[in-house]
Amino acid sequence: MLTRRLFTGLAMAVATLAAAGSAVAQDAPTVTIEHAQGKTEVRQNPKRVVVLDLATLDTLDALGVEVIGVPGGVKPERLLKYDADRYTKVGTLFEPDYEAINALDPDLVIVGNRSAAKYKDVSVIAPTIDLTVDQKDFTGSAIATARMLGSLFGKTAEVEQMVGRLNAAMAQSRTIAADAGRGMLVLTTGGKMSAFGPGSRFGVLYDAFGVQAADPDLEVGLHGQAISFEFILDKNPDWLFVLDRDAAIGREGTPAQQFLDNEIVRRTTAWKQGQVVYLKASNWYLLGGSLPALLENVEQVQAALAKS
Repeated sequence: MLTRRLFTGLAMAVATLAAAGSAVAQDAPTVTIEHAQGKTEVRQNPKRVVVLDLATLDTLDALGVEVIGVPGGVKPERLLKYDADRYTKVGTLFEPDYEAINALDPDLVIVGNRSAAKYKDVSVIAPTIDLTVDQKDFTGSAIATARMLGSLFGKTAEVEQMVGRLNAAMAQSRTIAADAGRGMLVLTTGGKMSAFGPGSRFGVLYDAFGVQAADPDLEVGLHGQAISFEFILDKNPDWLFVLDRDAAIGREGTPAQQFLDNEIVRRTTAWKQGQVVYLKASNWYLLGGSLPALLENVEQVQAALAKS
């Protein structure tokens, strides 16, 4: 499993790059990082970093690691500072600007999740690693990746502090969730809905935070299982966790609160008990795998469940 390789089998072998003119300074110590698409030799504590993954950018930002290139496009509020001119825009998550990346002469490029498909093209330009989260072990993968970044950038103590807080919060959430009833995570977008269960893209709600699934047999896929209002009523969850995709990406549309406020959903236990939780959409949809976002997510869920 990728998580195990990152966490326990991460090869950090010091070496020397001999190629003159390389983005990695000659005679600079390097480490070999095993990632989602192979192994890459990278300069220890790289200084010219381009990031094409918002989750990684969020983690690096929390650790105080400087970067020089970032994707353009929609970002969560706390990452809006990267829209400033001092950070070179290197295309989008789906369509990197290879010329812009090359002009920066980076010693490390990080792709992941939405940009992972461009790994081979980007890796021709500079040392590149793919930090796509492992959906089969979401929190384990996120923690392993953060620990690798902490080791690479000399931020191990800071990472361990975050990991400790996250583990404690998840343990407390699981304890509270054990007696809180059944829940369902619903994503709304463009007047449609889909539900996500255990083992899915947003399965961390159940698998790590401890919420009992109102329907443990939902289709596991990138886009979840398309559902109707009647489906929600039929499953009748005690808790409804709502992710508004339109809000996450800044697209106009009917807000989730308004979309779900109808005579069918109002008949559910979740609605009657005031147990509809509107998740922080940018964290869940844009920052999947970010350690700071994960911590905020579990704390929001834990706080909601504690009020029951």
